[in-house]
Amino acid sequence: MARKKVTLRYITNDTERKASFKKRKKGLFKKVSELSTLCGVDACAVVYSEYDSDPVVWPSRSVAQEVLSRFKALPEVDRNRKMVNQEGLTRQWIKKAENQLLLVQKENKWKELENFMFRCLAGTASMEEFDQRDAVEMDSVIENALKSVDSRMEELQRDHLE
Repeated sequence: MARKKVTLRYITNDTERKASFKKRKKGLFKKVSELSTLCGVDACAVVYSEYDSDPVVWPSRSVAQEVLSRFKALPEVDRNRKMVNQEGLTRQWIKKAENQLLLVQKENKWKELENFMFRCLAGTASMEEFDQRDAVEMDSVIENALKSVDSRMEELQRDHLE
């Protein structure tokens, strides 16, 4: 049976929060262990909590110190190259969404112009409704429609000859 999606928000009940913390901490350490084993990389995890006075470290404090020392020994440019924080991740999502929006807007504009062209051909629209700023794009729409008609005619002629 599939589990329902958990809404990410602060757990107000102390005992539930502590139980969730313990389970998730164990799961986090398991994931880090799997990452290290499957990908052959050095990894560590350090978790500070209100429940323990000292941080909990995986796999051990000495290994974690070694991994962090090697990381800190890297030049700052190399350290920051692939590092992502919440702000950077959110910026990436926003940029991706903006790019998708631009693409959809462009597709919508193309379809509007194509629809207008067909309405003009059907006699249900006139060129007086046409915005001259769209002339270059309309030229592309018409060229595309003509290419489509030409290729369809060639296809029909080939089928007719066979």
